[in-house]
Amino acid sequence: MTKIWRETGFVENDAWVIETEEVKATDEQKVLLPLDQFIEKAEASNDVGLGVLVAPADDVRKLEPYLYRIELVAVQFPAFSDGRGFSHASLLRDRLGYKNELRAVGDVLIDHVPLMLRCGFDSFAVTNATALKRLAEGRLPGINQHYQPTAVREEKAGGYSWRRVG
Repeated sequence: MTKIWRETGFVENDAWVIETEEVKATDEQKVLLPLDQFIEKAEASNDVGLGVLVAPADDVRKLEPYLYRIELVAVQFPAFSDGRGFSHASLLRDRLGYKNELRAVGDVLIDHVPLMLRCGFDSFAVTNATALKRLAEGRLPGINQHYQPTAVREEKAGGYSWRRVG
């Protein structure tokens, strides 16, 4: 079972769906389209409030002309060892200036959540039982100081991230 989590807690009745052969969106739901399908739809219409599903091998720079029309970018993490989604998030937030919701989907583990938050992720589609339990308990692992700057600035002074802002 997948649950959507944000820093404010679990989200009830999330409208976004990744369609598969077994799962189809209802009239009340919105579909997260794979990048190529998203671009086709965006080129053929003037719709806003769209959702896109970014795979690890996708080039997120292709989204730049459409960012103002996107409500949600979901970034796939097919395996815990595949870190390309972190790069996608940093590129979307820092270089392309994407401001709307950025969601991690797939193999989202509790150890990765604090790092994903620092890269700019807002929400997480969580299926891992341990991660669900720890998130429900409000138990996030973390490190108090960071050496590298990210999309989310460090609240506490004293780390080295202040040396390399920008």
